[in-house]
Amino acid sequence: MELVAIKAAPPPPAPNFSDAEVQAMQRAVIRLFDNWGVTDAQAALLLGDIAVRTYQRWKQGEYGRWNVDLAARLSNLIGIHKALRLLYTETERGYRWIKTPNRAFGERSALEVMLGGQLTDLMRVRRYLDSYRGAW
Repeated sequence: MELVAIKAAPPPPAPNFSDAEVQAMQRAVIRLFDNWGVTDAQAALLLGDIAVRTYQRWKQGEYGRWNVDLAARLSNLIGIHKALRLLYTETERGYRWIKTPNRAFGERSALEVMLGGQLTDLMRVRRYLDSYRGAW
């Protein structure tokens, strides 16, 4: 039997967001962080370790430039929010969940996991919630 090399699959295409879509996500995440009780320093870390001053300018409506990493982070944060809204009929309960210790995360909260600072940390929380509520 002859071994045949397997070709690597091409990487998935990068998200293709417009400036208006990214700005809408930025506005939504600002409100989300407020509801979660996230500090400006924590927000800056969750958004890819941007400068705290940059995040504070966002809150004043000055959004500036963005890149694919930032768009992916915003998208994952909104996905986490969506999953929590689907899981909890009480909105406040979903907001509190983000800071509640969770056995799935070694008794750390989802926020503590996400504050690892990597995009994969956000994705881990999102995947957990998506799997908990069931695949679509």
